[in-house]
Formats: sequence, C-alpha cells, structure tokens
Amino acid sequence: MKAFVVHENVHPSKIALTTDWPVPKLGDKQIMVDVYSAGLNFFDILQAQGKHQSKPPLPFTLGSRSGSEFAGKVSHGFPLPAGCPLKPGDRVFGSGLGSYAEKVAADMDSVMPLPDSLTFDQGAGLFVTWPTSYEALVGRAQLQAGEWVLVTAAAGGVGLAAVQLAKGLGGKVIAAAGSQDKLDIAKKYGGADFTVDYTKPGWQQEVLKITNGKGADVIYDPVGMITDSLKCIAWKGRAIVVGFAAGTVEKVPMNLVLLKNISLVGIHWGAYHVKEREHMPSVYKAFLDLLESQRVSPPVVYKEVFKLDKLVDGLHALENRQTWGKAVVRIKDEERARL
Repeated sequence: MKAFVVHENVHPSKIALTTDWPVPKLGDKQIMVDVYSAGLNFFDILQAQGKHQSKPPLPFTLGSRSGSEFAGKVSHGFPLPAGCPLKPGDRVFGSGLGSYAEKVAADMDSVMPLPDSLTFDQGAGLFVTWPTSYEALVGRAQLQAGEWVLVTAAAGGVGLAAVQLAKGLGGKVIAAAGSQDKLDIAKKYGGADFTVDYTKPGWQQEVLKITNGKGADVIYDPVGMITDSLKCIAWKGRAIVVGFAAGTVEKVPMNLVLLKNISLVGIHWGAYHVKEREHMPSVYKAFLDLLESQRVSPPVVYKEVFKLDKLVDGLHALENRQTWGKAVVRIKDEERARL
C-alpha cells in the first residue's frame, strides 16, 4: 500500500512516498480502516526528525503518535473485535498510529461513527481538536452563555474550533491573531464577534474597549500568551492553558492571579484516556450533538487539501504558518469511492 514512511530521521522534505509498504497487522481489539483523509499536525514534522518525545523505532509510517487523526471507512475483509459496534463500510473518524497511509490499524475505542453531514476531510480533524476545545471551554472554564471569550491563534486548528464552539454555546467571542487575513478567517468561518491583532502594541486595551472595560471572562490560549492576556482578563476570569505554539513555556507572575482573583487551568485531552476515560464519551456526544443540531458550524478545513504524494507540501505550509483551520491530506477521494 501507499504510505509516507520514515526510514531515517530527517526533515519531511527529504522523504519520498513509499508505494509498497505492508498493510499493518491488527492487534488485540483493533479494527482496520481505509483512510480517506488525515489531519496534518506540527508534531509530525518533529517526529520525522527524531525531535519529538515520541520516537517510534525506524522505519515507521508518519502519523505514528497518539493524537494522529483520520477519517475513513471500516475495511472489508478484516476481522472485527468481539463487541465492536461497527461493521465493514461504516464511515468513521478516529485516531491511530500511522495515519498517513491507505490503511491504519486503530484501537476499537479510538474510532467512532462519522456523522453523515460531515465529509471525510472535515472528520479528519475531529477526534482530538474538537474535544480539546470543548472540554477546555466547558469542562475546565465552565463557560456560561453571554460571557466574553478571548481566543488566541483564532485561525488555527484548535483556535478556530474554540471560536465556533464558544459561539455555539452562547459566548461573545473576540478572536486574536497575528494578521488581518487570519482575523478575517476567524470572523468569516468561525463567526467571531470581534477581532484583535495581537502583534500591535497595547492590543489588550482594544479588548477592554470591546468589553466596556470588563475584560474577557475566559481566555483560550494555545500560543503561550497567558501573561500578556492577563492584562485584559475580567475579575474572576478563567485562563485556559492549551499549548505553547510560540515555543516558550511561560512563567506567569502569580501576583496577577491573586490580585484579579482569577483561575489558571490547563487542558491535556490526551491524558483523559489514562486519567478519566469514562468522561470522554460524554464530551464527544456533546459536541457532535452541537454539530448535528447546527448550533455550531462544521469543522473548517484549509482551502488546499493535499494529496498523499504532496504531503511534504502540506507540512511545509503548516511549518511556515501559512495554513488556517485544519490542514488535511487526502488519501482517497470520497466522491469516487461512493460511485
């Protein structure tokens, strides 16, 4: 089968598509999935070079990390585990190791039905990105309708999902990003109420102006801008630490936490699989219900969907911050498969 295989630790730009890679073997309680679309992630760039903490033995199919997302169909001709609610041909989304390939073996509890209203491209970023944003806003920050929400990197994968979800949950959303193009994306596709360019000095004053001096009740930050954002957080506000895309782990002045009577909370969705697995189904059901009811607009896919043999181009665009929404590689065309 075709797969993007790492034979030695180098930058993805130096890796060519493999056309004769063996189909993966099924492990206990795993199902085989024909991959139609897979989500591109920055950690793939690091993993290919051996710079990520997850280091699979060489050679390996890229996307070999917990959190690699895909959408496709349950394969025909492979056994299904006892108790599996799925059947061959079912449309699914999930997470599995080695998703940049025509087939992936995935744990049964890491695959679930893809709503008919969503395409495979949309489903390719659904398994990790959306529950991260939903649990951050609802489970960790306890967002209430009518509250102000500031989202940094609002045109990125988790950021745009957070904008969409916050709007669907009744929040008033201020999208923050580093260019007018990305602010326009957050407004057009995410439905943000207001936008702020955080590269401009004193941007926090703009947030205070928008909120009539109150500040943001909830801050959703995947960048590493918590300290800067605390200059415009509301009394009893909640700041969510989502990640450090800027590359620096912050040291937050704790006197600000005290003086503003605020909460700092983290979201590590991947850890729920170990620490709180029983909670995960309710999160998936909650945001899928929002999508099905159309209270939240469908996942946003970057304008250019990359073919598997052009995977390097997609990772290059991601590495250079040229993408918005969820960047996706398409392994198989959905329309052709349905003929």
